[in-house]
This record gives sequence, structure tokens and C-alpha cells, in this order.
Amino acid sequence: MTNPGSDRPPDLDPTKVTSQPSLTTSTGRIWLVVGGLFALIAAVMLFALMSFAPHGLAAVALVIVVLLYVAMVITQLLTRRGRPRLGILAALMILMALVALGSVLVLAASQTTT
Repeated sequence: MTNPGSDRPPDLDPTKVTSQPSLTTSTGRIWLVVGGLFALIAAVMLFALMSFAPHGLAAVALVIVVLLYVAMVITQLLTRRGRPRLGILAALMILMALVALGSVLVLAASQTTT
């Protein structure tokens, strides 16, 4: 969809999620900061849940979250600046959230009594 009288090509629509600065022009540092904060919060939460059954699930999830953050740092260091780097960082952050949430949901569901 094009705007009449607009000099901007339709693929640079600033309202599209894929056209946001955090996925187009960012250096990626913000992804590392937010990912680090999220990893810290998830790590504290998962560490607190280690004593709940199924035993080991929280520990495995904790290791995966830490490894995903390490992958974010490696991605920042080894990939060229641009959309591919930012997309990988975003995907790793989403995976980190899914692992943490999934493990918490499984742990919560296993604590219910029938």
C-alpha cells in the first residue's frame, strides 16, 4: 500500500514491526543489555525453583538460558552489523523467554495435585 505524495518506498513503512530501529539500524548493544537483564531475572527465578519436581528441569533450563545469552554475545562479536545480526539477537532473546516460560509452566503444572 503506497501513500500518494510520499517519497518513502512502501517497504520502509515505520509502522511495520520489521521496520523498527531495533531491527534495522541498532548496533545490537540494546539486545545484549535487555537479554542480560532477562537472563539474570530468569536465572534467579530458575535457581529458586530448583528444589521442585521434576528435579533437574529448572537446572537444565537455567543452563540453556545462560547458553542462549552466551550465544547472543558471540553473535554480537562475530557477525557483521545489520539486519541479520539484529534478527539473530531477537530470535535468541525470544528463545530465552520461551525456555524460561516453558520450564516455569511445566514446573507449575507438576505441582498441582489431582
